[in-house]
Amino acid sequence: MNKRWLELSVGAMMVAGIAALVALALQVSGGSMRNVGHYPVSALFENAAGLGPKAKVTMAGVTIGEVVAVGIDPDTLMAEVRMQIYGQINYLSIDSSASILTAGLLGEKYVGITAGAEDDLLGAGDVIEDTQSALILEELIGQFLINLGDK
Repeated sequence: MNKRWLELSVGAMMVAGIAALVALALQVSGGSMRNVGHYPVSALFENAAGLGPKAKVTMAGVTIGEVVAVGIDPDTLMAEVRMQIYGQINYLSIDSSASILTAGLLGEKYVGITAGAEDDLLGAGDVIEDTQSALILEELIGQFLINLGDK
């Protein structure tokens, strides 16, 4: 009887440990076990430079959504970034701007939203028109070298 109780308690501890690891993995990866309502928004950039699906969409440093897909818009030949904004973020104005930014030393790309001042709000399927593409280090170095050569 005592040996069986020991085996059951060890098994229960193993199950609790595995559940804790799964919860930690979801927390670190940005995943969630609950379904949060969201609405789609897109933006066109001249250069998406390393931005990919599952990248964060932030405003004032707070995550408000995620990138769903990055592709080429066939009409404008620009990078189209499709995002899902959390449903409770229902106060973004239609003149909000989007920028592709870099976080940390490793260069993780994410989309930063800056709120506008219009009374009309972004809705499902709207396009953010005011955008700023990612800065590309190679292009900056090239411009610097060209400017040095002109002097």
